[in-house]
Amino acid sequence: MTTITPYRSTARDARDGFGQLLHAEWTKFRTVRGWVTGMIIAVVVTAGLGALLGQAVAPSCSAQTSSGQQGPTQHGAACGGPTYAVGPGGVLVQDEYYFVRQPLAGNGSITVRVTSLTGLGHQIVNNQLAGSLLVPWSKAGIIIKASTGQGSAYAAMMATGGHGARMQWNYTGDRPGLPGAVSAASPRWLRLTRDGDTITGYDSADGTRWTPVGTVTLAGLPSTVQAGLFVTSPQYFAYSATLGSGSISYRPTESIGVFDQVSRTGTWPASAWTGDDVGAQSNESAAAVQVPRYHQVAGRFTVYGSGDIAPLIAGATNDGPNITVRDFLLGAFAGLIAVVVVATMFMTSEYRKGLIRTTLAASPDRVRVLAAKAIVIGAVAFVTGLAATAGAVLIATHLAQGTGADLFPEPWPTQLRIIVGTAALIAVAAVFTLAVATIVRRSATAILIAIVAIVIPFVLSAPPGIPTSVVDWLLRVTPAAAFALQQPAPQYYQVQANYIPASGYFPLAPWAGFAVLCAWTALALAFAAYLLRRTDA
Repeated sequence: MTTITPYRSTARDARDGFGQLLHAEWTKFRTVRGWVTGMIIAVVVTAGLGALLGQAVAPSCSAQTSSGQQGPTQHGAACGGPTYAVGPGGVLVQDEYYFVRQPLAGNGSITVRVTSLTGLGHQIVNNQLAGSLLVPWSKAGIIIKASTGQGSAYAAMMATGGHGARMQWNYTGDRPGLPGAVSAASPRWLRLTRDGDTITGYDSADGTRWTPVGTVTLAGLPSTVQAGLFVTSPQYFAYSATLGSGSISYRPTESIGVFDQVSRTGTWPASAWTGDDVGAQSNESAAAVQVPRYHQVAGRFTVYGSGDIAPLIAGATNDGPNITVRDFLLGAFAGLIAVVVVATMFMTSEYRKGLIRTTLAASPDRVRVLAAKAIVIGAVAFVTGLAATAGAVLIATHLAQGTGADLFPEPWPTQLRIIVGTAALIAVAAVFTLAVATIVRRSATAILIAIVAIVIPFVLSAPPGIPTSVVDWLLRVTPAAAFALQQPAPQYYQVQANYIPASGYFPLAPWAGFAVLCAWTALALAFAAYLLRRTDA
């Protein structure tokens, strides 16, 4: 009689690990040709449209070239396009103001009382200036500057039209001082003190009790600097939108500052004040009625100025270069939709074909199955998004530079944040879609929900669209808030600009907007996991 010995595997009994489940889901994904093709399409469409946009942008040959004194470094476009001054740190700046100055050789200080800051209208009636417009960021004060060249380093103390006293330096620095508007009944005393490369600003309400506002270091400040009084007044503009239409209003402004009780310490070689209209100002109204730029009577200075001392703001509706890296990622919307479709099919196809029962039989822990699918689709979508956005930006930037386009020079950390952030947005959007597909179990419904939640709110924010208050709300609370990751430059509190989605600016900071999408995704995953455990496959 033959005895048959049953086969016994030498492998140890063990529960299938999560790594094996991940490998199974990855194998499932890569073996479905349609899903892989969908991801390839996302890359090709995003990078291809970016290349077309990079080739399509044309140089701003019809724009006016800035005139006036220029700084040591400039950024400009081809064929006579606009030229921009470059400030410390490579920031593009506007540096336009009226400067009543004397040289300061070595250390010293300047003190002044500001008794008035008023707006000067630009409408001419019977050859006279009519109306009055004092913008909140008009400025009258004292400044220590490396030179009169645009873009040179500086520190300033000033009274403003609507934000109290401020200390500002090197175009991007800003610190508040005494609040309130300046007037003859409520003047402001201002002081700047130089000690080598260190500048300290003070303000006072009575000229006796002084409060330090800030201390800054201006690296490489020359031994002899220019110091004195200045006035400037930025352009007024406003954006408004109603259902189906939008408009942007622009108007140049000019302000008048009145100063007295000017005192100085240190070495001031000159005996007389010099007035300089620094930068490319547009003062046609003032010239038309022959308003003097400044005059001095018995120690009392009246100074007229317009323009601004501030960073240029990027975007089509602002004063800086109108092409940003974000503009080359418009194709990401098409790529995102392709990823949304694949993410939906990654879950709903199993329900449609009944394969979900096999999957859950092989791995009964349904939450683990959902987690494995989310990790796989999220990782694949991130790699896809990274290849697509990097390709779009690199190709389009190269082509745009070749055409001499008016391209905003974004530093590499900003470009990296836009590229990696957009890839992360696509990845989390894919996981969000997977969760929605698990909840509704219908492909068309899941795709529609994802597009309505992520894409449509952003599309509605482009003018002409819907009222700005509604846009602000949509881009704060919907998953579309994550598009803030594509913001091309900071929003400066001290610079009035059109910080609107049409120019790439959002109500939330970049990573705060991304956190909104992550929160929606976490909620959708939690609900999907709950339903997956409670309902039949």
